[in-house]
Amino acid sequence: MELRLYDTLTKEKRTFAPLDAENVRMYVCGPTVYDFAHIGNARPVIVFDVLFRLLRHLYGEAHVKYVRNITDVDDKINDRAARDFPGLPLNEAIRKVTEQTGKQFHADVDALGALRPSVEPRATEHIAEMREIIERLIKGGFAYAAEDHVLFSPQAMNAANSSLPPYGALSKRSLDEMIAGARVDVAPYKRDATDFVLWKPSKPGEPSWPSPAGIKAEGRPGWHIECSAMAWKHLGEHFDIHGGGIDLVFPHHENEVAQTCCAFHRERMANYWMHNGFLQVESEKMSKSLGNFVTIHELLADWPGEVLRLNMLKTHYRSPIDWTMKSLEESAKTLDDWYRVAADVAPGEPAASVVEPLLDDLNTPLAIAALHSLRGGDVGALAGSLRLLGFFSESAAQWEGRKQQASGVDAKEVERLIAERTAARSRKDFRESDRIRDLLAAMGIAIKDSKDGTTWEFSR
Repeated sequence: MELRLYDTLTKEKRTFAPLDAENVRMYVCGPTVYDFAHIGNARPVIVFDVLFRLLRHLYGEAHVKYVRNITDVDDKINDRAARDFPGLPLNEAIRKVTEQTGKQFHADVDALGALRPSVEPRATEHIAEMREIIERLIKGGFAYAAEDHVLFSPQAMNAANSSLPPYGALSKRSLDEMIAGARVDVAPYKRDATDFVLWKPSKPGEPSWPSPAGIKAEGRPGWHIECSAMAWKHLGEHFDIHGGGIDLVFPHHENEVAQTCCAFHRERMANYWMHNGFLQVESEKMSKSLGNFVTIHELLADWPGEVLRLNMLKTHYRSPIDWTMKSLEESAKTLDDWYRVAADVAPGEPAASVVEPLLDDLNTPLAIAALHSLRGGDVGALAGSLRLLGFFSESAAQWEGRKQQASGVDAKEVERLIAERTAARSRKDFRESDRIRDLLAAMGIAIKDSKDGTTWEFSR
């Protein structure tokens, strides 16, 4: 069965045919490192990690290159640095913020079971590539300098007599719709309302570099040019897959396409554009004002990362997801069971019943349903399939031990109480038996009686 992926550009599932099967290339927009990543940020991390793992399974680990960038120059970073380190020069404060937040991000996504990308470029390390693209755009007539800024002209792109894609093709918006619906910065130096910034002057104390286009004042890049430069540096002018959240389609990805295609006279930047859907918390949009804004770091204090991972994958990546406590509890119980049954089993080849749904545009809900069907059958295939999906990073004993540590429950005390309850049941002292059962429940312990005795697990 062949891999089929939904392409945002063409709005259809298309058979995946890499430009070079020996060098499959994927770029995904990564974090802006100024604060803890929220659970919505975890969705593209997990989704594209599954795709990365699947591509490695299909083409071989040595033949897949995954690039996920780090944005380390941005107004939000500057604001955070000034707030947290008011006594330091701004550039030094920015370095502290980006280093600290980058480490936080890596710790969080490592806990989610995500593989590190093949390359993780930082924007500030690619200023030369940004300047090169900007100079190419100016030379081609697609960009212009004005009042120490350099701006890209979508009008010039659409007027070009070439094989370039029309501006707006990815987001399916016309220039008129963009003017009417977008909150654009109407500045006197712009020739047109839709023109966007490639380079801008730096304020005193902000990060700055020598400007392109003969501009004397030092400046810094706009957001969109950063990803065009990093993708070009590490994947080339034209590559296989570009991914990110659905909120990035416009303007970020639209502008990436424009910059790259115009700079290199290409019809396409990426052959497949993939976008994950939005995330809500308990059926409401996540926001700090509603008090439901939750970070990955906060959730990891209460749940193993693999629980968050499974909970995310139960919904198809293109569909909206409702993040609920009930669903987390269900995911935790499922993983508890899988760990008991298969974590210590020698993994076999991933089951075809799991791989085939993944080949159909990463249909993880159907793949998870197939995992449940393997539960009572081929346990080796279950173990291999779960490892393909990024689970079983621990042994069964480690998983159980970490749950005990997190819960603060003493396993020996639990066993002592269960023994006392068993003795009470033997002498038909059901009042005492029920008291101990209720005590265990209050400790977060669920017990199950069978002909083979009493077993227990965390009910969370």
